[in-house]
This record gives sequence, C-alpha cells and structure tokens, in this order.
Amino acid sequence: MSGADARAGFLHRRAIVEAIVLSPGLTLPLGAAARQTQPRGDVYATQRAALIAELRAQSRDDAGTARQLDPAVLSILARVPRHEYVPASERANAYENRPLGIGHGQTISQPYIVALMTTLAAPRAGQKILEIGTGSGYQAAVLAEAQAKVYTIEIVEPLAKQAALRLRRYSNVQARIGDGYYGWKEHAPFDAIVVTAAASSIPPPLVAQLKPGGRMVIPVGSSFFTQTLLLVEKDASGRVRTRQVLPVRFVPLTGGP
Repeated sequence: MSGADARAGFLHRRAIVEAIVLSPGLTLPLGAAARQTQPRGDVYATQRAALIAELRAQSRDDAGTARQLDPAVLSILARVPRHEYVPASERANAYENRPLGIGHGQTISQPYIVALMTTLAAPRAGQKILEIGTGSGYQAAVLAEAQAKVYTIEIVEPLAKQAALRLRRYSNVQARIGDGYYGWKEHAPFDAIVVTAAASSIPPPLVAQLKPGGRMVIPVGSSFFTQTLLLVEKDASGRVRTRQVLPVRFVPLTGGP
C-alpha cells in the first residue's frame, strides 16, 4: 500500500509516497461478487468529478511523456468510490488529490499516483496482474475495474482483512498476506506487476514471474532521497529494460533474503 503527496505542476513530480512492510502470512480467500456499481444519489459525485478534471489537467501538462495518464484509467477512477476505501473520519477528504491515513501507520495513495501506476501497468481484460501492497484495496479495485484478474498481497493483517471485505464485490480479485519480495509464484506468470514500496534493486523473483511482453511498475532506490519510479519491461526473448518515470519517495520494501 502506498500514499503520495503531490500537487499540480512541479510538485506532483516530487511525489512523496508511503508503502507497507511485507512479511510471510496466510491467504484470504474471496467469494464470488458482483461488479462494482455506483449508488443512486451519490453525494460524492461532484467531488469525484472535480478530482478527475484536476487529473485530466495534469495529464494535458504531461502530454507526450511517460507521465501522461490514460483516459481509460481516468474513466475507471471516475467510477470507483474512493470514499469507501478510507476511514469514516477521512471521507470528507476522499476526493482530494493527496494520500490519506487508513490506520496502522499506512495511507491510501494519492489518486494521481494510482492513475499513473495503473497507466504504466496498462491492465487489459483477462490479464493477470500482481499487486504488492493491498492497503485499503483501492488500487486493486482500480485494476479489477479494467477486468483484469488481480492478485494482491498485504502484510498488515487488519488492513488485509478490511480490504478483503471491500473487495468481495469483485470476483476477479484474490488477496493474500505475505512477503511481496517473492511475489505469488503459484499464479505466475503475470502480465503486469505493481509494487508500492521501494526496493534497493528490482527483486529477481518478480522479474522471473513477469510474463514475456509484461510490465512492472516499481519504485527503486537505496534511500528516501534517491528513489525513482521505474517501468520495467520484459521482451519476448526474456530481456529486461527499464525506463525512469518519476522521482518519488517510498517507504522501503522489507522482506526477501
């Protein structure tokens, strides 16, 4: 799970992101569920529309760059009820373009960061997507709305249980508590992997679980001040190339060897 603090223009390029600490755990099975729909008389509709307008304006500023947001992703954010993925005390702030606390020292990511990482992951219907860091479940919901099959891992057990309940509406999401460094080998290979904690280097198990032609979005850096959001692509022959997207500041990924 991650959060980011960025605003329009220069500041949104210096996103400050918090992410979870990962360790071994158990699987949380999810039952069959219906596709998410918006209730009639949605009192947050105006706020959500204003947020999407702000994100579209940022995307126009970034036209022609790796930071330009996919309009299809913005359409997904326009219908996912972010207020349902934050504590009741934060619902009034749910559609501000910033991270919010969700308890246990964790945050829900800034909408811009969610949109950007989803754009870079490029989820498509029927694809298998691995997310490391479920948090409140918001990013998983966005990926699920793209009709991908989502496998998501979270370390903080209370958050994982809460997210599992929220995500029951999606039959295409499975959640697990575990060490994200090692991915989810049983369901590999994945068309895309979204990592929301900074690793000192790209974890080899995740590269191995990425399908040829697949994409990984991951922050990499050895300290809070030298991290970069990377797009990692594996070609058909298994060769890997990386592209720098955005300076970020994430909580370090723990676990692994």
